[in-house]
Amino acid sequence: MQARLRAARLALWLVAAVLAARQVAVVLGTPRGERLTDLETWVGPDGVLHVKGSLYDSTQFTGTPFGGLVLKPLTRAAEQALGWGWTFGTLLLVVALGLIVARALPQPVGRRTSLLAAPVAISLLMLSLPVRNTLWLGQTSIIPVLLVLVACFTVRGERLSGVLIGLAAALQPTVLLFAPLLWFTGRRRAALTAGLTFAASTALAWAALPHDSYTYWVHHIAGTGLGGPANDLANQSLHGLLLRLGLNGPLEIALFLVLGALVAFVGVRRAVGYARDGQLLLAVALTGCAAIAVSPTTWQHQLLWVLLAVVGRVGKRASDRYVWPVAVILVMTLPAKMMLPHISALYTLRDNVVLLAALAAATVIPFLSRTSPYYRTPIPTEYAAPVPARLRHVPLLPFLRRVLTRPNLLLELLLIRVTYAAYQQVRLAATGGTNSGGRATAEQHGHQVLDLERWLHIDIEHTVNHWVVGVDWLRNFFDFYYESFHFVVPLSVLAVLYWRRPVDYRWARASLGFATLLALVGFWLYPLAPPRLMPSLGIIDTVHGVQDFSKPDYGTLTALTNQYAAMPSLHFGWSLWCGVVIAVIAPKWWMKALGLLHPFFTVSAIVATGNHWVLDAVGGAVVVGAGFGLSYVFQGPRARTVTAVAEADEDRAPVKNGTRQHGVRAE
Repeated sequence: MQARLRAARLALWLVAAVLAARQVAVVLGTPRGERLTDLETWVGPDGVLHVKGSLYDSTQFTGTPFGGLVLKPLTRAAEQALGWGWTFGTLLLVVALGLIVARALPQPVGRRTSLLAAPVAISLLMLSLPVRNTLWLGQTSIIPVLLVLVACFTVRGERLSGVLIGLAAALQPTVLLFAPLLWFTGRRRAALTAGLTFAASTALAWAALPHDSYTYWVHHIAGTGLGGPANDLANQSLHGLLLRLGLNGPLEIALFLVLGALVAFVGVRRAVGYARDGQLLLAVALTGCAAIAVSPTTWQHQLLWVLLAVVGRVGKRASDRYVWPVAVILVMTLPAKMMLPHISALYTLRDNVVLLAALAAATVIPFLSRTSPYYRTPIPTEYAAPVPARLRHVPLLPFLRRVLTRPNLLLELLLIRVTYAAYQQVRLAATGGTNSGGRATAEQHGHQVLDLERWLHIDIEHTVNHWVVGVDWLRNFFDFYYESFHFVVPLSVLAVLYWRRPVDYRWARASLGFATLLALVGFWLYPLAPPRLMPSLGIIDTVHGVQDFSKPDYGTLTALTNQYAAMPSLHFGWSLWCGVVIAVIAPKWWMKALGLLHPFFTVSAIVATGNHWVLDAVGGAVVVGAGFGLSYVFQGPRARTVTAVAEADEDRAPVKNGTRQHGVRAE
């Protein structure tokens, strides 16, 4: 056990080191002028921030006048190594932040968690969009977060804690919201010191830079509009949201002040409660989330507080515990476009997803108290007892045990959406990010497939395509079937299984996931032009219309997805998965037959419309078969076999103290 724990810890530290090295390499490997863009605008002819006129003339410097005053001592000598020094300095700050967060986890913390927490925290920070944005732009937004955490968890003495938080507030004014948190948790001297330090720092900057101080505090009202328009999507604050909703003028300002005061009150009140409960790190995170919302402008590099809220525990069931941390990590590490579908009705949610996460954390998410009986011992997940393999020569791997309870719906929907978004990105990346990038290779592979089909005497694509084109009703039917059923049927099957057969849902979902993952490997290794994109074959594209082959990108869908992800065909693969699942699980023979008709109609549609080769369908069948096989290897036999064995064990189990011992165990 100790050896495995040490190996796991070493592996996690290696992952953290690789991520850190990659971030540094990305920044420093970018040509000068394209990296550290915010930092470069601060560099004047006489050194950093020794610019003529106001610090805010370029509108790129968004910090407080005190922040500019602190950076003033940097000279031209520092400018020569500014990129390297700034990047590695920021990296060290991120590492320090991760170490403090790991030590600040709410007690009690198991030994395994304490040993693994630091590299996991540093890795998540490296992957987060705020840290990546900070490294890329050359910003200072990590410093206020680090000062607050040092004040709360590292230094001793209320005065020093107050000084650090006051300095953080002088760099990022809404951090002053931590003063009420200190006051109401009994650290009143620290709260007073924080307020005095903030006032003194601001006054010092006003005396040294009166024009810049007036510009920041009065003309721009605490920096509003600096660095870009306040209604820009990058401004994830309540003020930015209201402006994007079309509100402006006195009404918008009044509504922002009212909502901001309400969020600040509720957020700080909840934070005080969790601090008294012994969850000070969660309290700090909630206060930071409230500060994000009430700030006039909160750019992406200032959103790190949301990631800290991952430490909160939500849900009474063990299976529900993953929803909040997974949602937070996805929101903070993935672009918003990957979180929600490309549907106009969801644009408002998608464009403000980080702000909504911050608001939810600060005001409504029901984090468990440490006094709750579910805090340490949630309702356990039921696992099926392991059963022997039906196939003697296929060993089972005890990695994914068979779960008997229904998974959390929100988590499932979130993972399905993100997985599909990643699937789209990988499909497009397989040709270098553009459809024209892999055109020559894809067409060469197309001729290889056609030659193989001719040798096998199954090259029927041209004949079937032209025959269907001559029958209008049949052409319309296959066009409709191709465009409509690819997503509807698999999602419907998953929905029915989730609601009626949750154990079978896990089996089917895992098989589909494995098959899709294998298909992505095929797209990457073997980009293939479908028959409709082979100019010399004369195939008529019945779905997308006539193609202009003289253009690098052509067709109505080339801007949305990789047109050369044909081998294997997931159109047929997913339909075959549907047919197999329905045929195995459906109780009536006619249901099974109807399910098997779907892959038959799909393979007919993909060939008739010119979108796939016959061998693409064979490839789809191969990855689906492999998907079911991998599901069997990793999870064991399907649920019916598992539950049957469990019921048999229950019938054979002896009765002890009036209770029969069950064949299903909970852990």
